Amino acid sequence: MKYIHETAEWPEMIYDENALYDPLMQFYLAKGRLFGKLDVLGFDVQNDLILNAVSDEVVTSSEIEGEKLDKSSVRSSVAKRLGLETAGIVDIIANHYTEGIVDMVLDATQKFSQQVTNERLFDWHAALFPTGWSGLRKITVGAYRLDEISIISGAISKEKVHYVAPSPERVPDEMEKYLKWFESEQKIDPYVKAGLAHLWFESIHPFDDGNGRIGRALADLLLARADNSTKRFYSLSSQFLKERAEYYKELETAQRCTGNAGSWIIWFIGCLTRAIKASEEKLEKAMQKAAIFEQLSNTSMNKRQILVVNKLIDGFEGKLTTAKWAKLCKCSHDTALRDIDDLIKKSVLQRSPEGGRSTSYELSTSIRGIINQ
Repeated sequence: MKYIHETAEWPEMIYDENALYDPLMQFYLAKGRLFGKLDVLGFDVQNDLILNAVSDEVVTSSEIEGEKLDKSSVRSSVAKRLGLETAGIVDIIANHYTEGIVDMVLDATQKFSQQVTNERLFDWHAALFPTGWSGLRKITVGAYRLDEISIISGAISKEKVHYVAPSPERVPDEMEKYLKWFESEQKIDPYVKAGLAHLWFESIHPFDDGNGRIGRALADLLLARADNSTKRFYSLSSQFLKERAEYYKELETAQRCTGNAGSWIIWFIGCLTRAIKASEEKLEKAMQKAAIFEQLSNTSMNKRQILVVNKLIDGFEGKLTTAKWAKLCKCSHDTALRDIDDLIKKSVLQRSPEGGRSTSYELSTSIRGIINQ
């Protein structure tokens, strides 16, 4: 079976436009509903949603590749770069890798109108691998690969080859064609173009490593162009992560065909729609949070208290104890207890009715009433 880049049609990718009518209609309806709700909201709620969406994009795009990032560190880095002052943000110094992928994602989405060139992609790649190493492997950084590359899974001696990319000698010419198409105007739906751009880039696989993250950043750039906005309210990579098995399956199927990208595009648009709907659910929670802090506007709280209240609203895992408060806020047990007692007096917290070895705390009934509305 030929790979997509070995077919006579390459790099042309065909699909049935009529088959996209319903998926695109569902996407535009969901997008219109989300953006309609956003139009009537204040900047604080919008900024909170933007911060969450961009942070999620950074974290999940890395997690798809097996890289676990500290969410608080990413959130702090994104907030600083976007100049967002959001309740509950703790200033955390991020490592070089975290800073690098944040820089790449923000460069793609905040400077979406700028031309994508080889040099810009090389800068992204260098930002992802500041040490010149990927794990224990020395790689070519800030340049296209010089070696053959295959997508393989499975244990040693039981490997399964999913895809073999074009030879390194072909990469410069392939990328020249790709970038020319990327920056040219076509009579094509812009969201369909984002899906095709991702598939095409992943099929060239031009770098030693980081192709998935850079390919998703390129899709994000085209989505920002399609929205004509630097404000990101939904995360494509978050949905890719939720559907990772299907994501890989659809890519592999499209790369083992005669250039028919129809199934991939239908799935991609459906994934976008589900990403929009997931963002709408987060918007509802953001609106609840805004309503809660509006109710608490006359209640004085220090930074530690704001941080924990935010965590509780977002869905704190497990029971909140004095020990967990002290660990989360990096303070003493006595300070944590004073913070908690203060919020109980102000009817923000209450002791949980469940018994146990340690007293635990939860949001007060009145606050939880807003969440359950």
